[in-house]
Amino acid sequence: MSSIYLDHAATTPMVESALIAMTSQLAQLGNPSSLHTHGRAVRKILEDAREALATEIGCLPSEIIFTASGTEANNLALKGLYWAGRDKGKNLVLISSIEHHAILDPAHWLATHENAEVIEIPVDKNGVVDLVFLQKILSTRADEIAVISVMHANNETGVLQPISEIVKIASGIPVHTDAVQSFKKIPLSFSDLGVTAMSLSAHKIGGPLGIGALILKRTVEIPSLLHGGGQEREIRSGTLNAPGIIGFAAAAASKHFDGDLVTTLRDQFVTAVQDLIPGAVINGLEADRLPGIVNVTFPGTQSDTLLLLMDSQEISCSTGSACTAGVHEASHVLLAMGHSDKTAQSSLRFSFGATSTKGECEHVLSVLPDVIARGRAANIS
Repeated sequence: MSSIYLDHAATTPMVESALIAMTSQLAQLGNPSSLHTHGRAVRKILEDAREALATEIGCLPSEIIFTASGTEANNLALKGLYWAGRDKGKNLVLISSIEHHAILDPAHWLATHENAEVIEIPVDKNGVVDLVFLQKILSTRADEIAVISVMHANNETGVLQPISEIVKIASGIPVHTDAVQSFKKIPLSFSDLGVTAMSLSAHKIGGPLGIGALILKRTVEIPSLLHGGGQEREIRSGTLNAPGIIGFAAAAASKHFDGDLVTTLRDQFVTAVQDLIPGAVINGLEADRLPGIVNVTFPGTQSDTLLLLMDSQEISCSTGSACTAGVHEASHVLLAMGHSDKTAQSSLRFSFGATSTKGECEHVLSVLPDVIARGRAANIS
């Protein structure tokens, strides 16, 4: 069998409709901010794409602010909402302890450079945020909170978070959610959730790299990170990436991802891993999860060793977030869920996508016992 790709949570192949739409637009001349005929033509196509994307995510077209990535959208939301709150005398930032580094790092930057106080909301053993802890903070310090940011689904475990409940508890305090992993994998509506802001990324859904979006309520104004031409509600200046935006919208409108099929594939894979590898721990197993992510701890192994052994079998998976690849440290997500340093460095993430097949999973399962045995032997030596 040819090489197998089970790292769709990191990035997934572009769908044909997105590739065609983007390629076609790359050949078109015109800056969408220009007032001449060429510019207006590109602007119309771009705004049609904005409307199409708004339909898919359940927001107003004017609430979409295009960015270069989900990371930029997260930075824009967290810093912008904090600065807006600080102007009203609020300096407290609440984030979950399992956030992607695209939220963790900006939050810590705000603490170091912008006088923010950052409190991390703990999670239970399944990786679900502690709402009782959040309620206690809100009962005593609600007037100090500038922003609450909790991801919609965790990128390492796939565990879903109770965002609607958090919005209710917040009672008017701005809530941002990183929904990069959730969009187009499960039903998701900006308006139904009631959040203030939401981050998305195209390459997680079969769109191109280098384009993301911040969905921000039209009634909310935040300071910008990038100053220049005043594009995107004067919140995110810069010439708009028309080909990327059009590819993003095309991917969002496609129906290539079948959540039920991927869930079946995931569940069959989990059952087989538990049968083949005694002692394997499926992280977040008892919580609601995304269809395509399985995070497994294999006691007595090292994640990096397992990753290389899998790669030698031409199987691509991961040890966690691709954005921290190459950094040998325990997963902060698994540590927050109660793992020790040792077990948090003994895990692999397998993530399935629209192109994943039962045959691929069966091949992975056929080599997995030998990989784990070799990994344990290497760890002992």
